[in-house]
Amino acid sequence: MDVKKAGSSLDSLISSFNTRIADLQELVIARNMYPASTVADLSAIDAAVKAVELQVQAIKNRVREETEAIPKAKKLIDASLRQQKILQNMSSHASSSLSQTMSMLDLNTTKTLLPDSSKQQSNSVSFKPEEPAALPKEKKGRGSPPLWYITSDELDSLSSYMRGRLTLEKVNAAVNDMATYAEANAHLISAPKKKLAENLWERALELRDIATVEAVKGKHFFLDNDVKGPSLKLDNTGKAILTVLRHLGRISETRIGHHRVIILLKPQ
Repeated sequence: MDVKKAGSSLDSLISSFNTRIADLQELVIARNMYPASTVADLSAIDAAVKAVELQVQAIKNRVREETEAIPKAKKLIDASLRQQKILQNMSSHASSSLSQTMSMLDLNTTKTLLPDSSKQQSNSVSFKPEEPAALPKEKKGRGSPPLWYITSDELDSLSSYMRGRLTLEKVNAAVNDMATYAEANAHLISAPKKKLAENLWERALELRDIATVEAVKGKHFFLDNDVKGPSLKLDNTGKAILTVLRHLGRISETRIGHHRVIILLKPQ
């Protein structure tokens, strides 16, 4: 009986050892599959990811700073272009004034040196050099802006949807306003710098640039931002009046840069 118990205990001990060995084998396999160095690798990856995140954040900050600087750069470019136009205009005026002054000095010198017996000949000869002085007619040769009013027959000839509630008095009052705008612009174009306020000089340069465009050259015009009443305004009624006047051949429109330019036409 004791021998049987001893044998049973030995079998139980062997089974326990076998189970423990199997557990150890599984642990060895697991250790080989996931070595301790994996933890260090994961730490290195985490550090690299954090470094990349910091670089991305730095790039975002830089992009934001550059974006905020763009409007300032645009303003600086616009100011530089305006200054360039001012300097170019000053240079052209200075050169033309200098050439006219030199021609007048030459003329006076010629008159002084000529003998008294040839005064008639000098008068006939000196008359020709004076002709170039009359060339700047383009600045003041526009004359007064045209006041080409519409008639009641023209207004009645329009379709009802185009005429709407417009009256002859409203449309012709708007014609008066347009002539006033064009006259003011013509004055700015032809006025010398010394007679203009400082805040009007850039406006004058802008109008002079527009006046040199082929479609506008030699004509009276105004811009859409000149329309400030009293009769013509950029409301629905004002837009309807402009449509009627364009349809009746009183005005034409063109776009120069960001400006809408309205040109006053003359009767053919």
